[in-house]
Amino acid sequence: MNYINSPIEKIIFNKKEIFVKRDDLLDKEFSGNKARKFYYFLENHIENIEKIVSYGSAQANSLYSLSVLAKIKKLKLDFYVNHISSYLKENQEGNYKYALENGANIIEKDCEDIHKYIESILDEKTLFIEEGGRVKEAEYGIKILAKEINDWAIENSIKNLKIVLPSGTGTTALFLQKNLKFEVLTVACVGGNDYLKKQFLHLEKDEKYHPTIIDMGKKYHFGKLYKEFYETWEKVKNDSKMEFDLLYDPLGFLSLEKVYNEDFTYLYIHQGGLLGNETMLKRYKRKYD
Repeated sequence: MNYINSPIEKIIFNKKEIFVKRDDLLDKEFSGNKARKFYYFLENHIENIEKIVSYGSAQANSLYSLSVLAKIKKLKLDFYVNHISSYLKENQEGNYKYALENGANIIEKDCEDIHKYIESILDEKTLFIEEGGRVKEAEYGIKILAKEINDWAIENSIKNLKIVLPSGTGTTALFLQKNLKFEVLTVACVGGNDYLKKQFLHLEKDEKYHPTIIDMGKKYHFGKLYKEFYETWEKVKNDSKMEFDLLYDPLGFLSLEKVYNEDFTYLYIHQGGLLGNETMLKRYKRKYD
């Protein structure tokens, strides 16, 4: 299993040359930014821990990735969600289905603050990983990603590099910026720019390590279907012959287009999470096809 050294490939999108860090190819079951965030827990012995606890949506990429991690480390996984639709319960698919197959215990808990609730039930044999992998240990794997990028830039004599990726909690973008001399540009996919700034500050108080947030001029609601997202996803797929995630990557590419300048070389970090496309694509096709 190779969870590091993903290849970098050149694509043309809307007549723009872009390099893509293929973190979707890290491993069939453990890929994308979640593989980087959880790499510390994969590589290191977790002393006296019997169970991982986390939370998020019933179709979160982190749910599936944590189910793989728990399976590899022979640990239990309790994953809390606010709501599981009756349709999904009866028609299991995507990350939800595959996480269940890996033995995840997905718990429906309707409460105002799941984070606070989980903290109240933790014990010394439980590892709590915050939603989306927003933990300090994430820097371990992201630091390796930063080194791979830096080595590639040196080997190819690239000095004017900018790294672009979309953000949920902003963990990957933050730790990349902290470990790279190049500018990291990111766009808020969850909660808007102010929310993303708060996420940065949660992990790193020194703002000199904070990535640049691309202002799209409007706030997108996470998980909502936008026709421009679907059209962008199809265009990138047709132009590059490469499949991207439907939840984060469309906004990532729209933000890249907004800031693109021919004087710079752009490296886009593939978000992985392609299992989630199984359900997202059905939703988009029902609405727009």
